[in-house]
Amino acid sequence: MAIWLTENSKIIVQGMTGGEGTKHAKRMLASGARVVGGVNARKAGTTHLDLPVFGTVKEAMEATRADVSVVFVPPAFTKDAVKEAIDAEIPLCVVITEGVPVHDSTEFWAYAVEKGNKTRIIGPNCPGIASPGASNAGIIPADITPQGRIGLVSKSGTLTYQLMYELRDFGFSTAVGIGGDPVIGTTHIDALQAFQDDPGTDAVVMIGEIGGDAEERAAAYIEQHVTKPVVAYVAGFTAPEGKTMGHAGAIVSGSAGTAQAKKEALEKVGVRVGKTPSETARLMREIMQAR
Repeated sequence: MAIWLTENSKIIVQGMTGGEGTKHAKRMLASGARVVGGVNARKAGTTHLDLPVFGTVKEAMEATRADVSVVFVPPAFTKDAVKEAIDAEIPLCVVITEGVPVHDSTEFWAYAVEKGNKTRIIGPNCPGIASPGASNAGIIPADITPQGRIGLVSKSGTLTYQLMYELRDFGFSTAVGIGGDPVIGTTHIDALQAFQDDPGTDAVVMIGEIGGDAEERAAAYIEQHVTKPVVAYVAGFTAPEGKTMGHAGAIVSGSAGTAQAKKEALEKVGVRVGKTPSETARLMREIMQAR
């Protein structure tokens, strides 16, 4: 089993004819993902990578029955691309683009809510979602880990890859990179709920980072709703207070948003928190070996 992305998912790529879209569409195809077309209004009616290019998401969905879109368009055009996907009511829209203005992300997130939340948005500024052995939508390397029974939700792309690699002997049901921007479509809580409901997931790795209160809110949700084991890592234990670090969302003010505050909130509800990615992997390995 997997969450949100399965072997039956049909993927279109918005911006497939561009450099990044081409590169990663090739990778997705090589991994076995069912990429069925691309979207570029200026190249509608042509083919690219031996796949049809459509003028709109709606046209692509009607022709291919696609249910996932991966967005590889420049930041200035991302808002319109995502709103187009929402208007077409595609079930899943994975926004890889980095550098999307927060105002634009806020606008398309609110637009999705206004339209009835028929489109789940993952991202922006994220590596995407991968269900090893089944499908891959985004830029997560497909050969890090085999299929297994660990779920992963992460703000960080590179830490996603590291934990997948360190736990490759157990494998993953789905890995979701939600992105670290201040406004994102899918949250830790959304993924935790999906993994809790997924019979193919036995335990969850949650990767957070300094800034905001997403991890504290996730801790409160875990206490009330999650019965499966959760292991966490919070990036930024050595970051100085009061400075933006890396991701746009990683700003710390006083004690709020610090790695230590997040670690304490998670441990208070029974989540084991590693001080390093490798220690986090070790904690999860102990859980899986004991099952």
